[in-house]
Amino acid sequence: MEQNERLRHASSFGAAATAYAEHRPDYAPAAVRWALEPAPGPRVLDLGAGTGKLTGALVALGADVIAVEPDPAMLTELRRALPAVRALPGSAEAIPLPDASVDAVLAGNALHWFDMAVAGPELARVLAPGGILAGLWNVMDDRVGWVAGLERVSGSAAIGPRDTLSSWRAATAGLHLPDNGLVARFGSPEQTEFPHGQRRTADSLAATIATRAGMLVMPEQERAATLGRIRAFLTSSQETAGGEFTLPMLTGVLRVRQL
Repeated sequence: MEQNERLRHASSFGAAATAYAEHRPDYAPAAVRWALEPAPGPRVLDLGAGTGKLTGALVALGADVIAVEPDPAMLTELRRALPAVRALPGSAEAIPLPDASVDAVLAGNALHWFDMAVAGPELARVLAPGGILAGLWNVMDDRVGWVAGLERVSGSAAIGPRDTLSSWRAATAGLHLPDNGLVARFGSPEQTEFPHGQRRTADSLAATIATRAGMLVMPEQERAATLGRIRAFLTSSQETAGGEFTLPMLTGVLRVRQL
């Protein structure tokens, strides 16, 4: 994605902060534990923390968490939900922490927004020796027939390559690398998935998809038409038409160690 386009998408979430907090799923606890497994200590930075979906999982696991988020509206939601967590304004490209101050940096559905040419040195700076960088993504299980159908109906702006089991690994495998030819600051990536799910209705799943960046930056008429197709599909499919259902998901994790 071209840099200006990436910035436009990355900065789109604030207007939907309340809906993001309400509808976005949390992360499978087993995935968060695996991400942290090799970390040399308990200090964790949740970077691009949004409304605190991953932050809450880290708190539940007993990590010593600091959250950093660039968008004021998202940061407000995070502080409201998790008032005991230290939550700071900042970004991957300008992390407001001292050198070697954390043992792991985790990013929930956020690593793909980082400009690694700038963020890579910042991440290396704040990580302790041997520290861990991990990106987590909640992906839909498109081995399930109705999920694959929803993907087709929704289009790639709503459900893109990072959003499905079949393609998330290829779409994220190089996200820890700078795109300007500089030497990588992290070792070889490990990727795996952990089963997850979210209770939804047709309306709440449509509302969840509406919080994706590709949807938020769409022209209003196109956005309304896309959401209309999604709702029509969900209200006419046997598996999703009759009230609550579980959206079959997995939490995928990309994990690398600082060199």
